[in-house]
Amino acid sequence: MRRLARGLLTRDLTELPGLDDLHRPHGPIAAAQRLAAELFGAAATFFLVNGSTVGLQALLLGLLQPGDRVLLPRHVHRAVVGGLVLAGAEPVFVEDEPVPGFDVPAGPPVARVARELAAAKPKAVLVLHPNYYGITGEIGPLAALVHAAGGVLWADEAHGAHLPFHGSFPPPALKEGADASVQSLHKLGGALTQAALLHLRGTGETYRRVASALRLLQTSSPSYLLLFSLDLVRRELALRGRDMFARAAARAHEARAALRRIPGIDVLELEHLPPGRGLDPLKVVVNWRETGLSGYAAAARLRRLGVQVEMADAANTVAVVGPGTPAAAVRRFVRSVREVARRAPGKRLTALLPGLPRVPRAMAPRDAWLAGRETVPLERAAGRVAAETVAVTPPGTPVLVPGEQITHEVVAYLLEARSRGWPVAGLNEDGAVQVVRE
Repeated sequence: MRRLARGLLTRDLTELPGLDDLHRPHGPIAAAQRLAAELFGAAATFFLVNGSTVGLQALLLGLLQPGDRVLLPRHVHRAVVGGLVLAGAEPVFVEDEPVPGFDVPAGPPVARVARELAAAKPKAVLVLHPNYYGITGEIGPLAALVHAAGGVLWADEAHGAHLPFHGSFPPPALKEGADASVQSLHKLGGALTQAALLHLRGTGETYRRVASALRLLQTSSPSYLLLFSLDLVRRELALRGRDMFARAAARAHEARAALRRIPGIDVLELEHLPPGRGLDPLKVVVNWRETGLSGYAAAARLRRLGVQVEMADAANTVAVVGPGTPAAAVRRFVRSVREVARRAPGKRLTALLPGLPRVPRAMAPRDAWLAGRETVPLERAAGRVAAETVAVTPPGTPVLVPGEQITHEVVAYLLEARSRGWPVAGLNEDGAVQVVRE
């Protein structure tokens, strides 16, 4: 460990002569970004040291004006909400289509997006590709619709940096016609945490505005360890990415087949999804409803057996099989699921929360976030305007976004989630919520 630490510390450098400048690259960083763009099929690529969060926020801040509308699904990451605040843009949420039995979002169908495009006339459309559950939408037809309407299509591809490297994976967003995508290369690529990429299909003024936004948002002292890791992983993927992910896909396939044979367990597969959707096979979504366990309870029991899943929700756990996952770890995961299912109550879980209540918007997210605020008990918050994002997390789908009016249905939903011990982010420790001061 000491040897490793010494090696890392010798590479913890800064903008010395010959090492280039992330914010105005012209040397080795510029060359590394060009190689990444070539590998991922982009016209231009930016290295990010503040994760996919800063890439998404740079798109919103750099390419939108206050009052511009953005079409997006409800299950966006909180980074997008932050970008709406920074840009002053107005969200138009499109209702997701759920996956029956799993109660997870499959994204909005293209026909529904087409109706909202005609009604809202947004400047941009944002999609998750894939979402936290590995589900992708119909990027090709969607891109054609958005472009015909004069808009741009962006993909939050934080969980999809690996998509170009195996034929069983859904196609990457840029290849299908997206104008920009943001990828967390640290999630499945192997880069250090916070290391990410922003890809653009075009250059010119779009490139200049995004670069300007990144100079504003990213640290002025970027970690060269993160930059090194991005370029090292880029090289590894270029040389061995297809072999790496072929092994991962094979192990994920074995895990899925073994899990499907466990009584009471269901595994999310392509046939469960609405038409036109894709599924990343490396995201292994296990449904526990027939065992009588919630996903949160199952995750806790798996943890006691030494298995940590990626996330859990009311009915499911999500595990990820990556290129570094050994076969022994996959077998241990399957054995642990079998053991937890064997000891489970066995009575079908029916007491799930209802779907997210619809919430009216009273003001723009930026206006609500910047307004004076006060804290009120959740029980007395109906009728007030939210000043913070509130979500049951994981999975993190916003129940409230700044500027939305808190309804009685929202209060009941959040109180029920808290009573079950489910994690609710955005409330104070005493359960109070921040609202716009009247």
